[in-house]
Amino acid sequence: MSQGEESPLSCSRCSSVWKKQGKTNCWSEPGSGPARPAYCPSEKEAEIIEESFRQYTGDREEARLARVAAEVEGLCYQPVPGSDAVNARWTRVEDTIALALLMGWKKIGIATCIGLLEESERLSEILRAQGLEPLSVCCKAGSVDKLQLGLKEENKVRPGTFEPACNPIAQARLLNQAGADMNVIVGLCVGHDMLFNKHSEAPVTTLVVKDRVTGHNPVAVLYGQNFYYKRLQKQPVIKLTKED
Repeated sequence: MSQGEESPLSCSRCSSVWKKQGKTNCWSEPGSGPARPAYCPSEKEAEIIEESFRQYTGDREEARLARVAAEVEGLCYQPVPGSDAVNARWTRVEDTIALALLMGWKKIGIATCIGLLEESERLSEILRAQGLEPLSVCCKAGSVDKLQLGLKEENKVRPGTFEPACNPIAQARLLNQAGADMNVIVGLCVGHDMLFNKHSEAPVTTLVVKDRVTGHNPVAVLYGQNFYYKRLQKQPVIKLTKED
C-alpha cells in the first residue's frame, strides 16, 4: 500500500485488542478505551456514522426498528444475582418472535428451502402458538427445470434427472402479495438469499443459514479453522476458468 493511501475497513483486527484487554475503543467509556488502530471508522468515517445514526431518531420506520431491536437485545440477557455478569436467555427463535410482537407485525413470511420443510413447519407451529400468522413459500415453487436457467445437464446435482430451479424472486413476490409484515429466511442457498432480500418488500431476517456439511451451522468452519478447515487458508475453494 503506497504512502498516504487509506487502509481498507478491517474492524476484525481489533479482536486481538479484545482478547488482550477485554474491550475495544468502540466498547469503552469515551476517552477511556484502548488506542484506536491507524484506520478506525469511528474516527476516519465519523461523518457517515453520525449521519447514519440520525436515521434512528424521529418517527421513521428505521428509527422504530432500531429502537425495538436494541430493546430485544437487552431482553436477551438476564443478570446473575450477586454478580455484574449476565447470561443469555433467549434463542434466535425467541429473539425473532419478540421483535415481531414488539413491532406489531402479525403476518410472518417464511422463505424456506425445500430441504427444510419440516423445520419450517415446526417454526410455523411456534409462530401460531405465539399469536402470529405464518406464511411459507418453498424455494422450488413452480417446479421449473434448471435447464431453463441456461445451465447444462452436468451442472445439476444429479445429471440426467429432473431438478427444479430455485425461484427466490417468486418467493419474495408471493409473500409481498400475501401482505407479509416480516420475512424469515430458512435455509436459502447463497445467492438465492440475496435475490430474496432484494425483492422482498417486508424487512428480512435470517433464521437458518444453509450449510449442508455442518448441519446449517457455518460458524463451525471458523471455530475449526486451525485444524479441520485449515485447507481454507491454503487451497482455493473453486478454480475459475476463463469462461467463468
